[in-house]
Amino acid sequence: MAMRASGSRRVSAAPAGRPTTKKGHQMNEFVTAIVFAAAALGVLVVAGVKRIIVREAHVGLLYRNGVLRRELEPGRYFVPRWGTQCDAVDLRRATLTIPSQELLSKDNVGLKITLIVRYSVADATRAARSVQAPITELYTAAQLALRGAITARTIEEILEQRTQIGGEIRPIIAEQASAFGYDVHAIEVKDIAFAGDLKRAFADVIRARQEGRAALERARGESAALRNLANAARMLENNPALLNLRLLQTVESAAGTSGNTFVLGVPPESVGVVRPKGDASEERGS
Repeated sequence: MAMRASGSRRVSAAPAGRPTTKKGHQMNEFVTAIVFAAAALGVLVVAGVKRIIVREAHVGLLYRNGVLRRELEPGRYFVPRWGTQCDAVDLRRATLTIPSQELLSKDNVGLKITLIVRYSVADATRAARSVQAPITELYTAAQLALRGAITARTIEEILEQRTQIGGEIRPIIAEQASAFGYDVHAIEVKDIAFAGDLKRAFADVIRARQEGRAALERARGESAALRNLANAARMLENNPALLNLRLLQTVESAAGTSGNTFVLGVPPESVGVVRPKGDASEERGS
């Protein structure tokens, strides 16, 4: 009887541990499923976003499904990978060269002018939405403004006012550029070129002007010298003794060197001035 009881207790004790093991397996499977789900979700999240870095002195234009949403300041951003695009716009100053524009002056002289435009982007959103090619628009505006300034001047006025032309047309170009978000800081005329025959003609004109100025300076110098000589002649005419004094000064200065021979013709009226002292005393005694 005792053996049966103990046996029955063993039989009844064995099934009590089985449910506990089954529940543990179920719990482990549940945790594993959660871990895999979280990992899969993390992979999807990582795969669904991308990193965007906007550099300093730039601004990013963020497009979502082709629509401009906002501007991004310099920094790092995480945005949806699909349907999102970011275009970087440089805000630093830049230079646009408009080379060799063939133009006619007011007096129908052909010339070529190279223009320099210094600009920067002031409003990136306006620049993206207003025109298709902002640089082309700026180029065209500068061409037309330059043409208007050149055709209103003669060739001599263009050469004399070349430094003023840029400042004159800058407000015109800046007003048009501000409509599509650009600032124009400065306009400069870099080069003015002519045909070969015109270059020679201008060189001859410049040479003639320089020669005329040199001749004028020579004439002024000669006139001044003649005026001085005339003044000296009048002084000697009114004061004959000055001539004798000048003559004595010349002889005195030349006496300092040897080997000089002077033949002097002294006027009779000047004999009393240069007569030795002994002769003068004899004349007084007689």
